[in-house]
Order: sequence, then structure tokens, then C-alpha cells
Amino acid sequence: MKCPFCNHENTRVIDSRPAEDNNSIRRRRVCDECGKRFTTYEKVETIPLIIMKKDNNREAYDRTKIESGVLRACHKRPVSAEQITKMIDSVETEIFNLEEREIPAQQIGELIMNKLKDLDAVAYVRFASVYREFKDVNTFMDELKKMMVTK
Repeated sequence: MKCPFCNHENTRVIDSRPAEDNNSIRRRRVCDECGKRFTTYEKVETIPLIIMKKDNNREAYDRTKIESGVLRACHKRPVSAEQITKMIDSVETEIFNLEEREIPAQQIGELIMNKLKDLDAVAYVRFASVYREFKDVNTFMDELKKMMVTK
């Protein structure tokens, strides 16, 4: 690692610990040439994930899209912010464990619905009604019947 002060090539790590976000490593370094100290942060580089939409467009993965959909589905439901975060973390872990560069949006939607089904039935139906684009009451009732059978 180059020293940011004198550009000398050799620096030493004098302290290393997890950063506050627990997703990176904070390293204190000292330059062998000028003796100045500086901090670096080391983070795992992930492969950029591309989402294939229904209309065949592609876009970069964005966790906030999942969060907003799940938050809308859980609005005024007895589901805590912590439960929502854990559920989204779980979905995200499954997505990244696939180790694919491109994933269909449909696959992510199904993962979310499966998790919501266990979390809150009403939130599940709300999410499914938007995700599956229910056209009328009959398709809504069909989904409810399917849910009642699986319980």
C-alpha cells in the first residue's frame, strides 16, 4: 500500500479490526519512510448482480427496491423493522449464494413471497397482488385459496 503522504511503496499494518459496519476491516498503517500513520478500509468485492426484468431489460441489483416493496406489503402489520431486515438479509443471502451474474426478477419475487408467507399472511397477499398483477377479485381469491390449502 502506497503512503498517501510521501508515495513510498512500503507501509506496515500496525492494527487491524472489524469496522463499525462489520462488513469491512479497518487497518491502521504506518509508512516506513516518513513515519506518518493512516487508515485504510478493506471490503470484499462482490460480482455486480444484474436483474433481468419481465420486459427483458436489465438493471443493477438494488436492495432498496426489495425493501420498499416489502415495507409497503407490511404497512400497518404487526411486523417489526428487525423482522423485515432479517427477511431481506435472508433473501439477499440466497440471491448471492446462487453465484449468478444475472438473475430473473421473477426468481427474486418468488423468494420474497415465500419468506413473506411465513412472516405475515396479509403482507404476503398484498405483495402477491402487486407482484402477480391480480387482474380481478377471482385471481385474488385463487391466491387466497392456494394459501389456505398450504397451511
